[in-house]
Amino acid sequence: MFGRAPKKSDNTKYYEILGVSKNASQDDLKKAYRKAAIKNHPDKGGDPEKFKELAQAYEVLSDPEKREIYDQYGEDALKEGMGSGGGAHDPFDIFQSFFGGNPFGGGGSSRGRRQRRGEDVIHPLKVSLEDLYNGTSKKLSLSRNVICSKCKGKGSKSGASMKCSGCQGSGMKVSIRQLGPSMIQQMQHPCNECKGTGETINDKDRCPQCKGEKVVQEKKVLEVIVEKGMQNGQRITFPGEADEAPDTITGDIVFVLQQKEHPKFKRKGDDLIVDHTLSLTEALCGFQFILTHLDGRQLLIKSQPGEVVKPDQFKAINDEGMPMYQRPFMRGKLYIHFSVDFPDSLPPDQCKALEAVLPQEHQSSCLTWSWMNVRRQLYTM
Repeated sequence: MFGRAPKKSDNTKYYEILGVSKNASQDDLKKAYRKAAIKNHPDKGGDPEKFKELAQAYEVLSDPEKREIYDQYGEDALKEGMGSGGGAHDPFDIFQSFFGGNPFGGGGSSRGRRQRRGEDVIHPLKVSLEDLYNGTSKKLSLSRNVICSKCKGKGSKSGASMKCSGCQGSGMKVSIRQLGPSMIQQMQHPCNECKGTGETINDKDRCPQCKGEKVVQEKKVLEVIVEKGMQNGQRITFPGEADEAPDTITGDIVFVLQQKEHPKFKRKGDDLIVDHTLSLTEALCGFQFILTHLDGRQLLIKSQPGEVVKPDQFKAINDEGMPMYQRPFMRGKLYIHFSVDFPDSLPPDQCKALEAVLPQEHQSSCLTWSWMNVRRQLYTM
């Protein structure tokens, strides 16, 4: 973050909350926080706001870089760079990180250790219109992280770990650079010493299976069931199958259906549309043709006796559209969208034959017919 160096504001509040002097050592801060946090813990009838203030003060003052910013510029600088008062972490998480468990004994905290939720993993899944019409299943092989079975996610042979001295167990560090007389750059980033975990493991104590990473990779085969009538963009979720991590609620694997374009059929909701071109003779005198459907069935499409089809006309066929999702025995409509292929010209004898059979109000000379045809072509170009 870039900005002007903030004016000095109150930089004694956090020391007063913990009841220590401004030159207090790290040991002094730990002792003060321990005593006050136990006394004010909500599970022991303490004031939740006071408990939150203690955690916020300890989080800042126990981190050398945050403390330096606070001592130099006060609380306002932390608000600008790290959110409200620099207290971005949950007070209960800071308490658990400090004590490493429940200091009260017995049944433990009613709140317990708070677990964050892991991220969902999103995969696009391309499917054909035939897949969505008939339903299908696809087996997909994926790699994911799982808790190491040898160390149970501890990362060490002994099961022990130490709080990172670089970030005081918070997993985050703050860096500040003076860019000019009245300009500073302030950034918060994951601790490079512990990779944002807040813990470090002795090299000799690292788990031989996961090398201290706490997780290992495994192959997972998932069978994705695409049901009849599913839509483009619809999600198929596998709860709790994403990457595992210690103290984390495992996220989901989500497949998002992406329908591939079909060369013949177009889908609109539960309906299907197919284009078909008729000759002028078929449009006037009747037609029939075979349409191969998405399930391989062959449908005979034909006109009614005496039916005349106009350009851009639609013909609806009930119950031949898409199956309805979770109601597969109900289907939408199939629409045939007609276009008519007009001849470029007609011989005079055919013009006379047409004039003899067409209704009186539509009779015209071959010249007029040709001119109308030219106008139509020019209009549609």
